[in-house]
Amino acid sequence: MQHTPPGVGDARPLDAVRAAETLRDDIARTRAARRLRLPEGGDGGLDRLVELATRLLAAEAGQISLLDDVQTVAGAAGLPVEDASEGSPLEDSLCTVTAAHGRPLAVPDARADDRVAGLPPVASGAIRAYLGVPLENGDGHTVGVLCVFSTSPRHWSGTDVATLRQLAASVVTELEYAALAAEYERQHVRSTLAMDAAGVGTFDWDLRTGELTWDEPLLEIFGYTPADFGGTIAAFNARLHPDDAERVGEALQSSIDAVGDFEAQYRVVRPDGAVRWVRARGRALAGAGGRAARLIGAAFDTTEERDVEARVARVLESMPAGFFSLDRDWRFTHVNAEGERLLQRSREEVLGQDLWEAFPSALGGPFEEHYRGAMESGEPVAFDAYYPAPLDGWYEVRAWPSPEGLSVYFLEVTERRRIRDRAERSAQRLALLAQVSAELAGTLDARTATGHLPRLVVPALADWCIVTVVDPDGRPRDVGHWHADPAARPLVERYAAVRLDAMPATSPVARALVTGEPVHADAHEVADLLGESEARSLLTALAPGSAIALPLRGRGRTLGVLTLFFRAGETAATEDLATARDVADRAGLALDNARLYAQQRQLAEGLQRSLLTKPPEPDHAEIAVRYLPAAEAARVGGDWYDAFLQPSGATMLVIGDVVGHDTEAAAAMGQLRGLLRGIATYSDAPPAEVLRGLDASMAVLQTRVLATAAVARFEQTDEERRRGITRMRWANAGHLPPLVVNPDGSVAELASWRGDLLLGVDADVRRSESVVTLDRGSTVLLFTDGLVERRDADLDAGMLRLRDALAEFAGRPLGEVLDRVIERLVDGRPEDDVALVAVRLHPQDRPRPVEAGPRDVPDVVPEDPAGA
Repeated sequence: MQHTPPGVGDARPLDAVRAAETLRDDIARTRAARRLRLPEGGDGGLDRLVELATRLLAAEAGQISLLDDVQTVAGAAGLPVEDASEGSPLEDSLCTVTAAHGRPLAVPDARADDRVAGLPPVASGAIRAYLGVPLENGDGHTVGVLCVFSTSPRHWSGTDVATLRQLAASVVTELEYAALAAEYERQHVRSTLAMDAAGVGTFDWDLRTGELTWDEPLLEIFGYTPADFGGTIAAFNARLHPDDAERVGEALQSSIDAVGDFEAQYRVVRPDGAVRWVRARGRALAGAGGRAARLIGAAFDTTEERDVEARVARVLESMPAGFFSLDRDWRFTHVNAEGERLLQRSREEVLGQDLWEAFPSALGGPFEEHYRGAMESGEPVAFDAYYPAPLDGWYEVRAWPSPEGLSVYFLEVTERRRIRDRAERSAQRLALLAQVSAELAGTLDARTATGHLPRLVVPALADWCIVTVVDPDGRPRDVGHWHADPAARPLVERYAAVRLDAMPATSPVARALVTGEPVHADAHEVADLLGESEARSLLTALAPGSAIALPLRGRGRTLGVLTLFFRAGETAATEDLATARDVADRAGLALDNARLYAQQRQLAEGLQRSLLTKPPEPDHAEIAVRYLPAAEAARVGGDWYDAFLQPSGATMLVIGDVVGHDTEAAAAMGQLRGLLRGIATYSDAPPAEVLRGLDASMAVLQTRVLATAAVARFEQTDEERRRGITRMRWANAGHLPPLVVNPDGSVAELASWRGDLLLGVDADVRRSESVVTLDRGSTVLLFTDGLVERRDADLDAGMLRLRDALAEFAGRPLGEVLDRVIERLVDGRPEDDVALVAVRLHPQDRPRPVEAGPRDVPDVVPEDPAGA
């Protein structure tokens, strides 16, 4: 048992207090009439009814509250298990308000409802939405409430109220039957104790002399004393009820004639007019000639048992559930009125009949399994089962074995099952749509994902399925298929391979592609369209009854067809057909998105590549470039590299990245690249001046873009050429710095660097540059951030990976170095564009040492030396 949800605070609405007072008055007045008690040790059936209520009404929790001087929870679902032996105050409960009103109470938001807003469960937040229905016994008295509730507001529909009313009737039946069983057991125990103590009397009738001998208990039952008992059968007949005399006399005579057993139940009228029920059992004993000589036996008072049985019969008749009892030979001994209605048989038709003969469909199924199991084990059983026509319904059954046989209580739950099945079917359809959406959204290859659709929709929506996609050249192609029967899948695979070539323009698939509308077709009509072909033979072997071709529609075009096939005699339900159309629409949209994605990617990548030219081939160095577009089309565009010779003969390398992506960024990149190349080749200016000029041009032209860039110029005087060294003069506008690989393979970090302001921010900003002295055979790499940045790692980790890769591949040809670095760092699927430009100074046959001596870090000279 459980407490109601705990609450805090003492404020209680006036309605709840008055309701509790009214309910206590009613309790005091009707307690004797209700006589409903909680089953000993609780009742799992009540918990299951509450759990069913919460599931059908999509509530978080529910309970059955019995209302007496306090509230006691008889069944619950979704609540913490606590000790409820003392109950909880009526004033604290929303169920008190429900019971006092005597009708269903629906509260969408308890905090906004003055009737219940101040109750502790509401104030604590345990209850926000509440729906309760009073529990009324057969006399019309309210004994409790069945309720469901949630911790957030919600609307309660009329269907919700009707469903809870129906379940409340089942709860009342369960409570009444439990109380009745308890009462019967108590009476039976008392009767047994009474008979054991002194309640059974004995008799001995000498048939030869006519003398009848009774002991004291039997005399007391008949209202005789030893003095006034005549000792003959006449004394017995004098007390026997007139209506029972003939029947009992025939039973006695039959026992005497057959020298057999005697059994009878009859009424006795005592001298004070009281009528008592007596059950007698005896046996005739044969004399010397084989004829009956004596009849001996015992009798006992069964009046109290008969009273209990009468009350049981009245309750059973008024129960809103069916009830029947069977003896140990499986014959009907009782059927109540509701049982007659549910079994569609009258009492006269079934009483005394064998269960298995009267209802042969119960053999070999769950009814026989559970009934026989209960009789053999002596344990009660509960189950749901379907009985075919003529009953054609689902039943919730509970059966209790007893020494006399089996008692069965049952409810028809066909409509409840139908509602539950519809809810489960709806949930399955929603889950299918969610799975389809996840499948289509989880990959960039929508065509492949669409090919997996048949495995998702079969067997949920059809027996088998084929999905067709239109290729870029306009030809339809079957890309996926599936059959619920594994043995038929090879046939479907072959049919999908040959059917399109055999189908004319009037086929359902072709019509769905042309019209963009669903096309229903009979399998025989489709077979006729295929002519004498392998496809027709395969379709005949697969033997569908009908099919529907659903177009995969995109934006203003049909991109494929989803064809569903159904076995003979079956068609898609309306809800399933709507779900299938939704699946087809989602697949069509995914295919169209993939088409647009490919177009955008091709456009941006094409524009990007058209602006990236082949590098020059100076006599003193080797230059290599690489460009890898982002895996996502939306991130293509903006990165660029450039390499060219200035009028002075110096080699200039440029790397840059326009802020933003797609074709707009690619176009802006082309504009900036052209401006920078023009400024550098016309002015023969050093890197810092080139960047300053580009910034000024961007301001004049109002390009309204931001970009990073790094420019490096490689210079060499005659003296430096003889010494085998080269100067790299470079400037940085917010870009990552170059990396230098020394001839010995070590990767040098520049001693100091700082990036100036991005291009496009301030045209008047002063830009600086640095100078690095390089040995022959050195390699310089300029790159964009797409090479080293990752969503799951910081920039420093990416730079470390790049330095390690350069050190590992330093001895390889320059082009191979770039290829291996890209493979190592981006694995073929960059998250952003990747652009690289690298220069390797040609080594001499016998390299000359640099004057400064061996070093790991190149010399960095700030600013621009005059006369460079």
